[in-house]
Amino acid sequence: MEFRESQAIYLQIAERFFENILQKKWTSGDKIPSIRDMAVEFEVNPNTTMRTFNYLQDKGVIYNKRGIGYFLADDGLEKTIALKKEQFLQEELPLFLRTMQLLGLSLDDLKAYVQKHPLAGS
Repeated sequence: MEFRESQAIYLQIAERFFENILQKKWTSGDKIPSIRDMAVEFEVNPNTTMRTFNYLQDKGVIYNKRGIGYFLADDGLEKTIALKKEQFLQEELPLFLRTMQLLGLSLDDLKAYVQKHPLAGS
């Protein structure tokens, strides 16, 4: 995985976890790959993946069964959606709206584009 310098690596790994959850590759109660397995997959130090696991556990997305491993919480999908919505509204949307303003795009321009876009129906 290639990492961006603009964001902490453990948060970028968390984003991959969120993608797996949102794509329903992991569902409530599923065992998550181990810290060591994830460190190997992402080619990072296990301490970095441990930081990711701690972050996700603090957010209530995953939980630890001592001696067994980490699992997706029963409401892990809902918590992931809430976290990602908040992130989008606080970080990405303001930048998007600012870019629209700078380019002179209106909401009607955006609506016309969205209606033509292949993902608009999904």
